[in-house]
Amino acid sequence: MQDFTFRISPNVILGTYASSRLGELAGEFGSKFMVIIDPILKEVGLSKKILQSLTDRNMEFFIFNDIIDGATSKTVEQALALARNAHVHGIIAIGGGKTLITGQAVAAYFNSKRDFYSYLDGTLPDVQPVPLLSVPTTLCTPFIFNDFIPITDSRNFKLRLLKLPSALCKLAIYDPNLTVTLPDNQNASMILETLCTAFEAYVSRRANFFSDMIIEKAMELLGYVINDTLTPSVTSPHEILLSQAVCLVDLGAAISSVGAASLLSLCINTRYHISRSLSTAILFPYIIEDTARFKQERVEKLAQLLQIKPDAAAGENAADALIIAFEESIRQRIAKANLPARLKELSLSLERLAVTAGDAADLDLMAQLPRSMTADELFEFIKRAW
Repeated sequence: MQDFTFRISPNVILGTYASSRLGELAGEFGSKFMVIIDPILKEVGLSKKILQSLTDRNMEFFIFNDIIDGATSKTVEQALALARNAHVHGIIAIGGGKTLITGQAVAAYFNSKRDFYSYLDGTLPDVQPVPLLSVPTTLCTPFIFNDFIPITDSRNFKLRLLKLPSALCKLAIYDPNLTVTLPDNQNASMILETLCTAFEAYVSRRANFFSDMIIEKAMELLGYVINDTLTPSVTSPHEILLSQAVCLVDLGAAISSVGAASLLSLCINTRYHISRSLSTAILFPYIIEDTARFKQERVEKLAQLLQIKPDAAAGENAADALIIAFEESIRQRIAKANLPARLKELSLSLERLAVTAGDAADLDLMAQLPRSMTADELFEFIKRAW
C-alpha cells in the first residue's frame, strides 16, 4: 500500500450559531479583512447576522460579492486587486462553492507578483498565503480542504485545476443555521450531491483506511437524515446531523477524491452555468450502476449504511438486489423532489455535452477515478444519462 500521510491544518468548528463567533475567532489572524460573500445571503437576510460579529469586535472589513458568474479567473483577478489595494490581513469567504473557491484563490496568491494566469497554467505555488477563514453555507463544498480548486478560465471558458499552498484554510466554521433557509428542491439536490461526493470518495483509487472511516460515518449520518430515523444514541436534530455529515464528506473528499459525476458536473457548470448539484444528482444512479460492476462490496457497504433494503420479491441474488434498490432509491428521491431525471431536461444537447466530456478527460483528477476512463467512455456515460 502507499504511505499514508495526514496533516492536520484547519481549525474546524461545528455547531449551531458557531458563525456568531466569527469576529472573535478572526482576531487571531488580524484586524483587517476582505469578506467574499455570496450575494444570495443578503437576499435571505443572513449576511447582516453573520457580519455583525465582525462589527461587534471592531474589525475593519469590506465586502466583495461580485461573483455572479461563478469562480472565474476574471473574478479572482478583480478580487485580488481589491484585496491588495486594501492591504488586508486575511480573507473571509462566506457562501457556497463558488464563493469559497474564490476566497481560496485570493488568499493563496495575495502576495504574488506574478500574473495570476501563470498559476492557472501550471506554475506551482511560490508565495506565502494570507490566512483564509471559510464559512460554508451550502451542503456540499468538497474542495474546502483541498490543495487544488476548480477555476473557470475566462480566456476559453474551460475548467482548470489551480494548485494551492498547503495548509491554506486556517479556520472552517460549519453552522447548521446557515443552511435551513434553502428551498426544499435545492436542499434535496444538494443532499444528493453530498451523497454522490461521499460515494465517489469511497470508491476512488485514492481512498485509504482513514478516508473510508470518515466517509462511512458520514454515510451513516446521512442515512438517519434522508430516512428520517433516529436511534436512542442518535437524537440530534436533522440539521445538525446533516452539517456533521457535510463536514465529514468535505474532509473525506479532500483525503480521497471526487469522481466522474463531480468532474462532469463541474465542466457542465463551467460551460453552460447549469447547477452542479442538479447534474450530479442526475448522474449519480449511473455512477452506482457503473461502479457496482467492479467494486460491488464497497457499493453494498454504502447502501447498508444508508439503510437501503433490497426488494424481497426481486429475482436477483441479495447483492444485486441491494444495488438495484440503491439506484432506485436515488431515482425516487429525484422524482419526489421534482428534479430533472435526465440530462436532456437541462436543455443540453448531446453535442454540447460531448464538449464537457473532453474537458473532464483533460483534468488530472481522471487518474483518481475508480477505473480508467477516456473521453469517449465519459461521453458514453453521458449518453446513458441523457
